[in-house]
Amino acid sequence: MTHTETENTLLRSDDPAITYKTRLALGELPDAKRMRALRNEVQSSARVKTLLGRRDNRGRLVCAKGVYAKWQGAHWILASLADLGYPEGDESLFPVRDQILDTWLHESFYLEFEASSKDDAYKRPGVPVMQGRYRRCASQQGNALYFLLKLGLDHERLACLSERLLHWRWPDGGWNCDKDPKACHSTFIHTLHAMRGLYWFGRRSGDAAALNAAKQASEIFLSRRLYKRRTNGAIIKKEFVRLHYPLYWHYDILLGLKVLTEMGLANDPRCDDALDLLESKRLPDGGWPAESTYYSVSTTIKLGADYVNWGGTSKRRMNPWVTADAISVLRQAGRRRA
Repeated sequence: MTHTETENTLLRSDDPAITYKTRLALGELPDAKRMRALRNEVQSSARVKTLLGRRDNRGRLVCAKGVYAKWQGAHWILASLADLGYPEGDESLFPVRDQILDTWLHESFYLEFEASSKDDAYKRPGVPVMQGRYRRCASQQGNALYFLLKLGLDHERLACLSERLLHWRWPDGGWNCDKDPKACHSTFIHTLHAMRGLYWFGRRSGDAAALNAAKQASEIFLSRRLYKRRTNGAIIKKEFVRLHYPLYWHYDILLGLKVLTEMGLANDPRCDDALDLLESKRLPDGGWPAESTYYSVSTTIKLGADYVNWGGTSKRRMNPWVTADAISVLRQAGRRRA
């Protein structure tokens, strides 16, 4: 295969995760000998050592604000490892897995109560039910289910995450945490991560209910062309059409395309508008930028900070992480440019 100049630039990266993601984007199999070697390099890289640098004597990741601390908690660190190509089945991460499962399967997520207003919804622990709909931030359990599976950190309790997600589904097939009683449609953010987790769980376990729920949830995105309102075709939210890395719990068209591609839906014609938009954002040098960001960089605990730099933002400069994902999506959609 002849590579583009941009692809060759990524393949020569000093960061093994960028090289791995690019080779994967170009169609190399993750279990190939060269790819396994790259994944081992990812595991021992400076980036990963920084991300995993704060562990206690039990092997758990330490963050005073808990596993969901944005963006330095254990939840986000494992999410990053999953996207970097960190090797599967690392037993040293079992304590971190248990830390996350203990959080997202806490007894409070099994408590339910009727609420008629926003004030009512915040008065007690548990999951409020309003107008027959569970108001739950399902992206938390959904994202955890996804990255634990991708990292090969299997545990019988993963089925419990799937069960909770299925239990909290809204009538339209998605999820929403909005405490406004008038809210009657699922959101992209919670639905995307819950859908992804259920798809991975269903694919790994053969659970038909999880797979069917993921397929139904995909219609929430496809019916809206991944970023447009069904009523008038207007952009739902400006951030949806800007490119970012990492996205954490947020959404943009590239992540939407990435997840739908994982599910084998990249060739659905309703993805075409988003694919066209992604192609239009290609820079003259052949790469793609990170147009906006959700993080700052800090080695100390700080709200909205990550421990590592992910390339920053620039409307004129290629971001390697965004570019590798864009190449992957476009290649799998049959749009790779020679």
